[in-house]
Amino acid sequence: MIKTVEATGKTTDDAVAAALRSLMEINPDITEADVEVELLERARAGFLGIGSSNAKVRVTYEMKPLENAKIFLSGLLEKIGVTGFVDGTVNEEGTIALNITGENMGVVIGRRGDTLDALQYITSIVVNRNEKEHVRVTVDTENYRKKREESLEALAHKVAGRVLKYKKNVTLEPMNANERRVIHSTLQGMRGITTYSMGNEPNRRVVVALAGSRGPRNRGGQRPAGERTDRAVVEPPKAAAIPLVEEEWK
Repeated sequence: MIKTVEATGKTTDDAVAAALRSLMEINPDITEADVEVELLERARAGFLGIGSSNAKVRVTYEMKPLENAKIFLSGLLEKIGVTGFVDGTVNEEGTIALNITGENMGVVIGRRGDTLDALQYITSIVVNRNEKEHVRVTVDTENYRKKREESLEALAHKVAGRVLKYKKNVTLEPMNANERRVIHSTLQGMRGITTYSMGNEPNRRVVVALAGSRGPRNRGGQRPAGERTDRAVVEPPKAAAIPLVEEEWK
């Protein structure tokens, strides 16, 4: 994303310095080497102070994806009435990992993480709008995603134990693609257990079954269209509390 700032000063250098100060909210370490400077008006000394005028410049800065993500998510939180600080890093794989801190983060998480997923989905769309290669974006708060993953892993082992004990398949509650993938990967290779998904979004569920058992099939002997291996997909947000703000970011 391109950020443009116009500023004035007694000299051209003063005007550029003023523009850089305003851009420090985005990048505290920004320097003149990081921007493009366009001189709009030269400073005029005038005669005996009469007719003098300041220099005016236009400074253009190309924001990095991480900076873009942090600014957008901060603004989005403000629009939905949440007070929180957004920090972030870029890991070795190039993923932008954003973390929100503040009070009452339960509002940010939502029911089973729905609001958090919505924030992540919208932020990812904005960040990737002008990127040539897709940039993965994750949004978390209070280490929720790690805790949720551990909870799902424990659930998977518990349900698998019931399936083996009672010899009866168990269908779990509806989950998003990422959560279903945790169940599948946790039980992958477990002796006597197999997993598959059935149903359509947003009510798609994981079935934990005895190995060798068959899921429901239609008359042609084929599995229903909704029963297929989960793939790496990005799901749209489910939280209705997120306003339509994408147009305002263009």
